Amino acid sequence: MKTFLWRSVIGIFYGAFLMVIVTNGIVLMGGHEQLDGGLFLKNSLGFMFCGWFFTVTPLFFEMNRLHLFQQTALHFVTVTVLYFTLSLGVGWIPFNARSIIFFTVIFLVIYLIIWSVFYFYHKNAAKKLNEELHKI
Repeated sequence: MKTFLWRSVIGIFYGAFLMVIVTNGIVLMGGHEQLDGGLFLKNSLGFMFCGWFFTVTPLFFEMNRLHLFQQTALHFVTVTVLYFTLSLGVGWIPFNARSIIFFTVIFLVIYLIIWSVFYFYHKNAAKKLNEELHKI
């Protein structure tokens, strides 16, 4: 529970930080000197919620009683449902079939890349640890 709460706080703060960076980028590069308060509030809450669930859902991979396939399936389904519900609700993805398909493909490619990087990183780390253990 302590880990869940800690990651929740970190995720919310990370999402808020990203929102500040994005907002500053829009103001500085987009020439917008005034912001719509309602839109800012909706997007900032969306960023914070997104930051929260992207930092909390990797806890599935720390459940040792589950196989890697089960951990990945739970993580994928949870993140996909939450992200697309949030994105469509906030308006980050237009609500039409073409946009949903386009962003689904992008989401899947990014998910596969990130999952593969983490998988091979941890596989390599385990290999190094096993080599060190054999030297003992």
